Amino acid sequence: MNTEKNNISVSVIIPVYNAGEFLDETIGSVLCQSFVNFELILINDGSTDHSAFICEGYLKKDNRIQYFIQENSGVSVARNLGLSYACGEYVFFLDSDDILDSEFLKTSYNAAKKQNSDITIVGEEYCNRLPNVSALPTCAQFLSMDFLRKYPDIRFPKNIQPCEDGLLSHQLFTLTKNIGANPDGIYHYRHHENQNHLKINENCWNVIDQIPAWFDILNEFYTENNLLKSHSLHLALFIEHEPFEFRYLEMSLNQEQKITLHRLIKTFMLKVLPYLSDEDKKLLSKPFLYFINSNDINDFNQFYIEYIKRKKMRKKVYLFLIKLILLKKLRRQLRGNIGKKF
Repeated sequence: MNTEKNNISVSVIIPVYNAGEFLDETIGSVLCQSFVNFELILINDGSTDHSAFICEGYLKKDNRIQYFIQENSGVSVARNLGLSYACGEYVFFLDSDDILDSEFLKTSYNAAKKQNSDITIVGEEYCNRLPNVSALPTCAQFLSMDFLRKYPDIRFPKNIQPCEDGLLSHQLFTLTKNIGANPDGIYHYRHHENQNHLKINENCWNVIDQIPAWFDILNEFYTENNLLKSHSLHLALFIEHEPFEFRYLEMSLNQEQKITLHRLIKTFMLKVLPYLSDEDKKLLSKPFLYFINSNDINDFNQFYIEYIKRKKMRKKVYLFLIKLILLKKLRRQLRGNIGKKF
C-alpha cells in the first residue's frame, strides 16, 4: 500500500460533529473502497458525544487516517481545515452520516484522470444536469487539488449553512471549462430525523436571514473577477435553483417570509437581468421569470397555482397517450422521461 504523502491520489475529508451513531459505517465505507491509494482526514468539530472515541480508534488501525480537533466552528471551517492538510491529487468531502459505494473513489478518480477535469460531477442524477450546472452539493463534487490551489480564496464560506457547498461549487464552475462526469459514482445518502438540513429548515428565518450574505459573496466574486457580463446566465441559474426553488418554493414560509424573500431575490436579479439575452432567458423557468417580474407575492402565487394545474393536466394527457403505445419497453422509457420532466 502506497502511503507516501507525495503520491496520494485522493484525500477524503469528513467533518465530524456528534455523529457517533453513524460514524462507524461512514468511515468503514471509505476503508472498504476497492481503490486504496487515499488518505482519510477526520475533523472533529467540537463533538460532545463519543465521536472522538470512534475517530481515535480508527486512527490506531489504519495509517491512511489523519485526525484533527477544532473548537465547534461549523462544517465550513472543518472542511477548510481538512483541505489545508490534504495531500491528494483530488479531494472529496464526505458527510459523517453518509456512505460511499465500494467503487466510488475508483470510478471518480478514473473519470477525473481520463477527462483531465478540474471538477468531476459524480452521480447520474447530477450528471444529467449538464451542461448548465450552476451548483452542486458536496456529494457530487470530486475536485482537483491543483485547481483548488489556483484559487485559495475560494473556500467554503464561514458561518453559512445551508448553501455553503452551493456557493463554493458555483464559484468554481465559473472559473473553469474543464468539467468531467462520473455517472457511475454511487453515494448513499442517509435519511434520519437529526439531519442538518432538516434542523436548519425548521427555522425559516434563519435561512432567509443568511441570504443577503449569499448575495454579498456572489456580488463580490462577480465584481472582483469582472464576470457578470460573461456569466450572467450562470448566476441567474444559481439564483433560480437555490433561493427560489429550494427556499421559496420548497420551504414552509409564512406570508411575511415570502414577502421578504421575494424582495431579496427580485432586488438582486434586477442587477442581473440587463445582461441576459433573450436566448439566456429561454433557459430559465417560466415560474422564475414571472417571479422576478411580478409586482408582489399575491401576483406570483396566483400565476403559480394556475401553472401547476396546467402542468398536472399535461402530465395526465401524456400518460394517457402512452397507454396507447403497444411496446412495453417504449412505454416504460417514456414514463421515465415524463417523470423527469414533471
